[in-house]
Amino acid sequence: MRLDGRGQRLAVWGVAAFIFAVLMIVTPKIPQDQKYHQFADRRNFFGIPNTLNVVSNFPFLVIGIVGLVLTLHGNSFGLSLQGELLGWSIFFLGVTATAFGSAYYHLKPNDARLVWDRLPMTVAFASVMAVFIIERIDEATGKASIFPLLTAGAGSVAYWRFANDLRLYAIVQFVPCFAIPAMAILLPPKYSHSHYWLWAAGWYLLAKIQEALDMKFYRWTYFIVSGHTLKHLSAAMVPVVTIVMLYCRNVRIERQSLLDKWRHQARGTTSVSGSGSTISQRWKAYWSGRSSSSNLHDETESLVRA
Repeated sequence: MRLDGRGQRLAVWGVAAFIFAVLMIVTPKIPQDQKYHQFADRRNFFGIPNTLNVVSNFPFLVIGIVGLVLTLHGNSFGLSLQGELLGWSIFFLGVTATAFGSAYYHLKPNDARLVWDRLPMTVAFASVMAVFIIERIDEATGKASIFPLLTAGAGSVAYWRFANDLRLYAIVQFVPCFAIPAMAILLPPKYSHSHYWLWAAGWYLLAKIQEALDMKFYRWTYFIVSGHTLKHLSAAMVPVVTIVMLYCRNVRIERQSLLDKWRHQARGTTSVSGSGSTISQRWKAYWSGRSSSSNLHDETESLVRA
């Protein structure tokens, strides 16, 4: 029996839920290591505890406010869909709130304060994931996913705090880190400057490396700046890159994924006119339940043969 688009979406979500349930059963809990709160740089300047780890959150405040103003004032980013406006507004609100939450945590690092550091970040992760679904797959699907994703993010923080288990939070944080670059490469974009998503992912990867090597960076810089402070600055580059992307991009007439673009460049050819647009339409029709899987499969095969 062949399932229609809606049936296949439900089947995919069902399989994903089953895999998630199995993983939660067979994998051990990941408790919060209390050594996490012991950062390399604990210097106090001007009476501010852990000064550099506190003040290095200031860029999040500036960038978040700038992004929010540009999103809401005069449509500076040229957003054409209501879901995009909502998603990006929530994203920059999350970035702004991260400045306060992270600074509050670093003044006196402990589990109770860490909640207010992690909660705004899950807001940013969830909203940008929803925006990406809106841009690459379907507006209705992405818009409908905003609040469920936000709920999942907040729930993951609550589950960690009360169950002392980081598994859900790890999923909420790291799934977008892998899914967004993969979707940026594989799915045809609605807008230009798609490669900026990869730059944003690269900055976040650098931030996680700096966080993991907190003490090593502190030593490598002759105890001037620690890896965690650098992590804040690198992570702040993610919304900077997205602001530049949003300001510079425009709607693409011919839609072509980065993977197809790289393939054509490797062959020394240009894209096949209309193919990218057709595939994009098929993906959107598929996720909105207006197309059968056979049509999508046939269209995909035609692009591969081309």
